Amino acid sequence: MKQKIVIEVQMHCSKCRSKALKIAAVADGIVDFVGLEGPEKDKVVVIGHNVDSSGLTSCLRKKVGHANIIKIEEVKPEEKKREEKKPEEKKPDEKMPCIQYPYGPYPYFDKVFVYEDDYPNNRNCCQM
Repeated sequence: MKQKIVIEVQMHCSKCRSKALKIAAVADGIVDFVGLEGPEKDKVVVIGHNVDSSGLTSCLRKKVGHANIIKIEEVKPEEKKREEKKPEEKKPDEKMPCIQYPYGPYPYFDKVFVYEDDYPNNRNCCQM
């Protein structure tokens, strides 16, 4: 059940407002929207599923200031009006032209020459 909870909190500065919004954002349940209402921005609005309103109010009392629950109401999903779909005119399928690109050049390999030393041991050196 999606519900809208409005809680009035005594907030004196912008720091208290941001602190109250942070507390409301991490409330138990699935929170969809958190915001401030009222001319003095002293009402915290929370919209979500299975949000614990009494737990949220007590947490706001402990960390921000005096808090009262103003109202809790169920939010009904908006009914979407179905528009009549007009059948679109079918266009004949346009065939894509077949494009064949030329082959790339063959890879070029350098010739590799291997020279082997006739004398694997150095014969110029003499050991005594």
